[in-house]
Amino acid sequence: WYQQEILSLVMRVYCEDQRMDELEWYFPSAIDDATKCKEDLQGETPTPSTYRKSSFEKLITFLVGELKENDYVIQGPVLKPLQSLFNKMFIRRGQTCVSVIGDMTRATLLVKDEEDLRGVVKRIVEAFPGISGEFQCPNKIGMDMFLHQVFKMKKLPGTDIIPYRFKPNSSQKERMDKGKPPLYFNLNFFDGIPEYHRVGTTE
Repeated sequence: WYQQEILSLVMRVYCEDQRMDELEWYFPSAIDDATKCKEDLQGETPTPSTYRKSSFEKLITFLVGELKENDYVIQGPVLKPLQSLFNKMFIRRGQTCVSVIGDMTRATLLVKDEEDLRGVVKRIVEAFPGISGEFQCPNKIGMDMFLHQVFKMKKLPGTDIIPYRFKPNSSQKERMDKGKPPLYFNLNFFDGIPEYHRVGTTE
């Protein structure tokens, strides 16, 4: 039962995330959701919605600042694969809750050199003080407090983008242990207030 319910939830989250972005009418339907998911699995990797692409474009515009176009490269955005989404949401024996799904859509920004990277980092930290601190997830403070916390967060001007976590990628630990600055960072953000889903007692 649990596997079936999680699979149904994964399909709904996946379809709702894309279709509502395009302001299309969306009604939860296991049959319709399964059909779309099957089509996406059989075809090429689906591209993000037009709205989602525009959100990333606005974020990139903010991040690169005064950099010239030949000073950086964008890879993506791409959607989180359905298989990966299921794996993220499925709670295994010994777990009590699932963490925030912070990468429904992802992209990579590559800059020319370390100086440009420091400039990007500085823009983020100055615009969103405290973003490098510990982010309080729902499993620590509860879903109600979590949603209230996100609601109060600062948005990227002119958008619904809410950056909530910025930290060096785990691959940089060895470099940082040697006293060297990190060269690879993760920036997580919500595009609007996050959605809340529940299956049985699983939130």
